[in-house]
Amino acid sequence: MKIAIIGGGIGGLTTALALLKNNLDVTIYESAPEIKPVGAGIIMANNAMQVFDKLGIRHKIEEAGHKISTIKITDPQLKTLSDLQLNKFERKYGVHNIAIHRGDLQMILAEEIGFENIKLSKRLSKIEQANSYQLTFEDGTFANADAVIGADGIKSVVRHQVLNIGKLRSSKQQCWRGVSEFDWTAKYNHQACEAWGKGRRFGFVRINDQKVYWYAVVNEKLVKNPYHLAELFADFNPEVPRMISETPKEKIFVNDIIDLEPIYQWQKDRVCLIGDAAHATTPNMGQGACQAIEDAYILGKLLGEGISVDEAFKQYEKLRMKKAHYIVNTSSSIGKVSHYENSLAIWLRNTLLKATPSSVNEKQMEKVFDISY
Repeated sequence: MKIAIIGGGIGGLTTALALLKNNLDVTIYESAPEIKPVGAGIIMANNAMQVFDKLGIRHKIEEAGHKISTIKITDPQLKTLSDLQLNKFERKYGVHNIAIHRGDLQMILAEEIGFENIKLSKRLSKIEQANSYQLTFEDGTFANADAVIGADGIKSVVRHQVLNIGKLRSSKQQCWRGVSEFDWTAKYNHQACEAWGKGRRFGFVRINDQKVYWYAVVNEKLVKNPYHLAELFADFNPEVPRMISETPKEKIFVNDIIDLEPIYQWQKDRVCLIGDAAHATTPNMGQGACQAIEDAYILGKLLGEGISVDEAFKQYEKLRMKKAHYIVNTSSSIGKVSHYENSLAIWLRNTLLKATPSSVNEKQMEKVFDISY
């Protein structure tokens, strides 16, 4: 049985690896002309690292990235509002949260899969069902597959053509991401920090011995000039605008934050969706790629049990939908709360953050990190 995966992002690559580990015939079709280390940073949370541990590549990711032991929310001056220690989860699950350059992670996955299983410059234009599926690409070439997995992102061609569903939602926020060789103080070494201000926030984390990944999110109505980002954070701790200013312009990426309104069908007739194609989320919980990795794990597990593709896809949809939708909805709510502009609302929010017991935050994290399906 031949399985085609449309899309060679982190979700598509992890799915291919999970299926190859179960001796399935898999080919990835990726629209980009090459797989190269581009992009910014990403945090592989405990749930994703548990999957990578099962797939045998945890140590490679740990070596390329940087361990995170604390998640911290602060005010604009980097004074702590909420502090979540991750050592309890490290002990329970035997893995760490790892911050890593997105490109480094993709290269680790691609090398593990084998480049012979990845076809580049293959942008899907049409998917047609006969006895098997015929895939037509924009370069005029064709491919056939018995089953298709759409890992082609929030604007998924597979989703549009096979299910014709999916409404994109704007958060009315813009996000900048950058990687800087920044001499940050050692006290932030193993922390993922996020500073919440008035209609804007700034996060940063070390991703290896030389580099810091940072991101800035701003309510779009506050953005006068997207190239003057540092000015928007002039009232934050001076290190924040300095980090932005010291990052080369070509290493800063900007995009609107959008998600996918939850959909209740992810599969049909030996085609299924994973990752952003099925449940694109805002980045406020750091779970977008992590949820795609969970999808990959469940699909690999089900197809490895030898059940039919149709049955595996149906069970996958049933097992994964509730948690994926929880992430989408919770992340959307966090995006709103973290971007209040009213001074009283901000004071109340910050007071509540400081008063919330660690046990409450740990309970929410447990829900995210648990992958026992």
